[in-house]
Order: sequence, then structure tokens, then C-alpha cells
Amino acid sequence: MPTPEKTSLSQIVAAGRELLETGGQQGLTMQSVANRVGVRAPSLYKHVDNRDALLAAVAEATVADMTTHLEAADGTLEDLAHCYRRHALKWPEGFRLMHSPHAPPEALARLAGPVLRIAGELVGEQEALEAARMLTAWVTGFIAMEINGAFRLGGDIDRAFEYGLSGMRRALT
Repeated sequence: MPTPEKTSLSQIVAAGRELLETGGQQGLTMQSVANRVGVRAPSLYKHVDNRDALLAAVAEATVADMTTHLEAADGTLEDLAHCYRRHALKWPEGFRLMHSPHAPPEALARLAGPVLRIAGELVGEQEALEAARMLTAWVTGFIAMEINGAFRLGGDIDRAFEYGLSGMRRALT
């Protein structure tokens, strides 16, 4: 009779996401995940090939979670941007990992769906990709600066986000 599994890929990924948020990518190791799920590190290799595969699985789960949040937005540019920002601020290390080479392209393509849909509604299908890229670049850059503490001149960051979002709305309509 085979030995029962003491952990699962979903438990490993969940532990990986938690460890990523507390220790960054450098804190996400096979040993730290094994400790978190209560197994020895070699047991993880039944589920993930190596650390890169672990990072990819955590990135994919993070992107999938973000996609779910964006798909639940009310269909407006503003709500989409707010959902993206809220999720990124809740999972800042996951946000960073999403924008790394570890994030699977097919997961990122699904994430682009809600943005492309709204961009297409605003500018038409012919320019939807360009508009989606412009919007994504601005929102992602703003959030990255916010997470990294780059806004050091004072002022209200929420107000600045709204100001930029108003500018995006004007540019796309």
C-alpha cells in the first residue's frame, strides 16, 4: 500500500504565497515551504521539480487570483484600476512576482482579458491592444512606485491615483 500524501500542490502554493509576502522571493525556498506545510523538503519534489517551478506555480496562482478580481470588476475603467491596485497592495510581493520571468505567459494572457475588453469598449477593437498596454503600463508603474515607497514629495497618494486615472479616462475617450 502506497504512503499517503502529506501535502498537495495547492497547499504548497498557498504556503509559497504566504512566505513570498513575508520574506520576498529570497525567502521563498523549498525548505521554507516544506517547513510551512510540515514535510521534509525532498517531499516537495513529488509536486514541483525545483525552486523555479515553485516560483512559477506561485506566480501562476497570484495571476489567477488577480484575474478573478479583475473579472469581478463592474466593467468600468475606474473599477478595474481600483481592483488591480487593491490586489497589488494586498499582495505586493506577489505583484512583483507577476511581473517577473517566473509568471507563465498563458496566465498573463488571461489576466489581459478584462483590460483588453474595457480598452476595446473605450477606443474600439482596432486600438484596444495599444490602449490596454498604455493603461497597464501607467497603473502598474504607479503601483510599483507606491509599493517601493518612491512617492516622497508628500501629498495624497490616493488623490494622485485618481488624478492619473482621470487622465487615462480622458486619453482613452
